[in-house]
Amino acid sequence: MTSLPEKLADTFRSAGVKSAYGDPVQIDGVTLVPVALSYYGFGGGDAGEGGAGSGGGGGGVSLPIGAYVKSGGTARFEPNVIALLAVGVPFLIVAGRALARVIRALKK
Repeated sequence: MTSLPEKLADTFRSAGVKSAYGDPVQIDGVTLVPVALSYYGFGGGDAGEGGAGSGGGGGGVSLPIGAYVKSGGTARFEPNVIALLAVGVPFLIVAGRALARVIRALKK
């Protein structure tokens, strides 16, 4: 049986640049490099009193945000508009509500 530190080490080996940038793909003379926003989170555990234990967990998310496109000697970034909207709209809603609360607090 593999120990928890070994499992975490295996997970973090694959995290990083490889999880954000995919392998280049050639299609009709055009090179595409997929790009994603990736993040991970982990929790811990405690033995507690009397030997009763509690544990934690972890997980990760990867959101495709676009691709680098290389053709004709030039490279450009092509965003995945749907993914950017999926991230941007909730952010703008939260930022708008926070700004409204700040303005209300300043008016008092």
